[in-house]
Amino acid sequence: MEHVKVQLTGKQADGYVIALGPVNLVNVVTDVGMVGCGAFDVAALNNFGYPAARVRPSQGSSIATIEELLQGIVKEANPAAEKLGLKVGQTGKEALELL
Repeated sequence: MEHVKVQLTGKQADGYVIALGPVNLVNVVTDVGMVGCGAFDVAALNNFGYPAARVRPSQGSSIATIEELLQGIVKEANPAAEKLGLKVGQTGKEALELL
């Protein structure tokens, strides 16, 4: 597992890359919520009131790095995240700035 600090406006977040065979599980967690790759079930996280969004790659077929996650495009945000202003079409970085 790789852990990196991600600098946001006014705070830092924790980025994680977990190798799962041929793919990586990638997410960034703030003190409020998270943005992750397509493998995350953001609807299930909403059951706990946890703001979360998942992104699709802006290029290529999958997200493998934190940088790709930041550049990716939000394809789903759960209701808890939408209340904070997250919207489909934002970049991963834009979404994280709202968390």
